[in-house]
Amino acid sequence: MPDFTILHIDHIVLRVSDLERSLAFYRDVLGCPVNRRREDLGMIHLSAGSHLIDLVAVDGPLGSKGGPAPGRQGHNLDHLCLRIEPFDAQALADYLGAAKVRVEPAETRYGAEGEGLSLYCFDPDGNRVELKGPSATSNTVRPE
Repeated sequence: MPDFTILHIDHIVLRVSDLERSLAFYRDVLGCPVNRRREDLGMIHLSAGSHLIDLVAVDGPLGSKGGPAPGRQGHNLDHLCLRIEPFDAQALADYLGAAKVRVEPAETRYGAEGEGLSLYCFDPDGNRVELKGPSATSNTVRPE
């Protein structure tokens, strides 16, 4: 095996059926600013902390290579997790509900920093987005 260490996830790419609708969710609801637009590819790069979420139109030059749009029977991924602060489960649920975003109750889940509360919500294409608060434990994942 080559000698390298994975530092973090650099970006995630989501194929979306309506680029502007998804942009409104990730930018306006979740607060991810536009980093760069690539009209030639049908792609928008959004900043998520020091990482990127890329939105690709399924009917665009890049997105059409991936087949049909995601739907109830076929998804792009299980979920993506965004670590947020502060984390107030009720305030988040109220905010997302007011924005007409489907949201599930907060639960304790395991992540890179250990066990902590998070909640799932869903973007306009049905992709599950986990909003995760701080860890209640100090079991940070470390390379072996």
